[in-house]
Amino acid sequence: MTIALLNTLPATADDLRALALVNYGHFTAMQVRDRAVQGLEFHIERLQAGTRELFGAELDRERILAELRGALAAGEADASLRFTVFARGFDYRNPLQPVEPDILVTLTPPASPDKPPLRVKSYRFVRPLPHIKHVGTFPLFHYRRQAQLAGHDDALFVADDGCMVEGSVWNLGFWDGEGVVWPEGPALRGTGERLLQAGLAGLGVPQRHRPVPLAEAGGFRAAFASNASGLQAVIGIDETAFPADAALMDLLARAQASQPWERP
Repeated sequence: MTIALLNTLPATADDLRALALVNYGHFTAMQVRDRAVQGLEFHIERLQAGTRELFGAELDRERILAELRGALAAGEADASLRFTVFARGFDYRNPLQPVEPDILVTLTPPASPDKPPLRVKSYRFVRPLPHIKHVGTFPLFHYRRQAQLAGHDDALFVADDGCMVEGSVWNLGFWDGEGVVWPEGPALRGTGERLLQAGLAGLGVPQRHRPVPLAEAGGFRAAFASNASGLQAVIGIDETAFPADAALMDLLARAQASQPWERP
């Protein structure tokens, strides 16, 4: 069952017309377990920064927490939660007009922890405003569809300099046999990625951040995808194949599980 609340009240079709027609806003997504979430501060930071940049407005921390509490109380104890910020008063013809942000919180069934490995196809593409988790998802799903039409599972984006930056809705990491290498570039730095980095640091696993050319993919031992829904092994990038590294995926799962679950 899906629950949708707009500014703490059940959302109606009329409430959502502006979001559907104008499609201007941003969001964050998280998994809920026993009405608790991981990386709460990361999500708050993302929501406040995105609202400031897109609307020139401040989103009060207590309002964020109140919206989360109300949604979590209304839904199941375990769920997938999406927190979207938009503005019914936003007019694309006069985008500098001050507006009051609206908050849409939706709850859907929780993501399965068992995710199949991915074979991905690369595309030369960088999302507009890649540092913002905005609602302009058309190209992400278009390239995913193109990848699947070509016999792959998902799309991997490569910048103009030939370096890998991110997947359609996930961050990419590599294992070089000693530690994790995180590709640098114009990409959304996901909350799942940040949680994983914190967990790996706590376990003493070496990590490096550097540009990673697509041509160097074959030089790694393994690869993986990370987002708010969990972890997936990446077993192929174009013609480069990687072994399914169960030990690596177990290490990543332990790092992720080490991060605290918090109730707003």
